[in-house]
Amino acid sequence: MALMYDGAIQDLIDAFAKLPGIGPKGAQRIAFYLLSADKHEVTHLAETITTVQEKVKFCEICGNVTESSPCAICLDPRRDASQICVVEEPKDVMAIERTREFRGKYHVLGGAINPMANVGPGDLRIKELLGRLGDESVKEVILALNPNIEGEATTTYLSRLLDPVGVRVTRLASGLPVGSDLEYADEITLGRAFSGRSEA
Repeated sequence: MALMYDGAIQDLIDAFAKLPGIGPKGAQRIAFYLLSADKHEVTHLAETITTVQEKVKFCEICGNVTESSPCAICLDPRRDASQICVVEEPKDVMAIERTREFRGKYHVLGGAINPMANVGPGDLRIKELLGRLGDESVKEVILALNPNIEGEATTTYLSRLLDPVGVRVTRLASGLPVGSDLEYADEITLGRAFSGRSEA
């Protein structure tokens, strides 16, 4: 049986271990770092977490994180309202914004279809997306979901659902990343690289 610390320190380790991407050893390192950190730093961290819980919400239009709803992107008149880029999570909006390539609007689904985790279409913001397509100014929906099994399932579902709506439905190009080796590429990525090939 694994050794456990007493009381508050073990509670802190357990709390950090529940966070995504942090395992038991990482949780223990963070907990012990906080024990030796300056009291002001720890208090600031706690206050910041509380402030996020109190102030940050989801945009009533696109579902992105914001402190005021609608968010700045939805309110920006310079954005192209004829294009909606559909993503899984708010962090995906920021990843696309960093490229400075897309000037349209966004729609955050809040996840992807994942039967293993009991996440179906009804658990996502698909109904809200369909409501936004009632506006005739929308001409294209860009599906920018993660290139994994869940993202592929959601992309396929949305493509079929949106087909009768009469808007153009596109998806991001995908293929081999620069610097990768063919032997490490999965079949889907390699297949897309072949189908999306261009003139050399």
